[in-house]
Amino acid sequence: MSLAAPYLLALLPLPLLLRWLLPVKGQNRMALLVPEYLFPPDAAGRQAWRQGTSLTLVAAWVLLVAALAGPQVERVASAVPASGRDIILTLDLSGSMEKEDFLLDGQPVSRLEAVKRTAANFVANRTGDRIGLVIFGARAYVAAPPSFDVAAVAETIEEAQIGISGRGTAISDGLGLATRRLLTSDAPSRVIILLSDGVDTSGSVPAADAARLAAGHGIRIHSIALGPDDLETQPASRDAVDVATLRAIADAANGQMFRVRTTGDLDAVAEALDQLEPNPADRPPLRYWQPLWFWPAAVAALLLVLALFRGRPWKT
Repeated sequence: MSLAAPYLLALLPLPLLLRWLLPVKGQNRMALLVPEYLFPPDAAGRQAWRQGTSLTLVAAWVLLVAALAGPQVERVASAVPASGRDIILTLDLSGSMEKEDFLLDGQPVSRLEAVKRTAANFVANRTGDRIGLVIFGARAYVAAPPSFDVAAVAETIEEAQIGISGRGTAISDGLGLATRRLLTSDAPSRVIILLSDGVDTSGSVPAADAARLAAGHGIRIHSIALGPDDLETQPASRDAVDVATLRAIADAANGQMFRVRTTGDLDAVAEALDQLEPNPADRPPLRYWQPLWFWPAAVAALLLVLALFRGRPWKT
């Protein structure tokens, strides 16, 4: 235990100094007569009453000064582990994400449902990273700003719905918005994870140029190409993913591109990302001072109340 302001203990002799320095006023007229029932009937009782009251007031003064001095005790708490890394998931919510060509627990599900399950689990296990979410269709929006509350971000991913941002595929706009949010971050490591299944059809600039802009600011991008078909092998497929563009994005921003055709591939991507962006190590325990001034202050208040009511009538 220690004191936040030990120099205030110098106030302890203040009442004695005041009693010694201040002159005693003379009594020029008869004092007020106090009824005998307010005091014990005998001289010994009156003396004990005065001594008890004086001791109560002295104890109250000592406790008040102790409270002013700020007693405190050091505590140790486990700090939330912090990695010094900001990650923004950039999630494609275009119309093609409705296609049910993934299997989850043996049942056909849409691409979005498969991605939501994997991405939410990935985010929920990133305690210590600051995670954000950008969604894009024809337009891009920040669905969750970067936060250490990974559970809240995971819940936002699970609630994502197709159509809220249009049905186009503005990959470059999504990357641009994620980059802009990371520009204000002072984290040593800043990462964008792009999940898309289509071709950049609504972006205002080429997606690779947006990736190079991010790389110029020290931001790394990993891209995940979703869907069984791609333009390289089946260029006539209506919902084929533009693997070449997603690879160019990752290459331009010093990241990696992952090809995902099944939910098993999604799980493998999550494990690979854990290797590329390791989970944070625990920080040293957080030490802080817990103030204890309330307790001596509370006892002093009780003693003052006791001294005030010591003058209650005595029964004879």
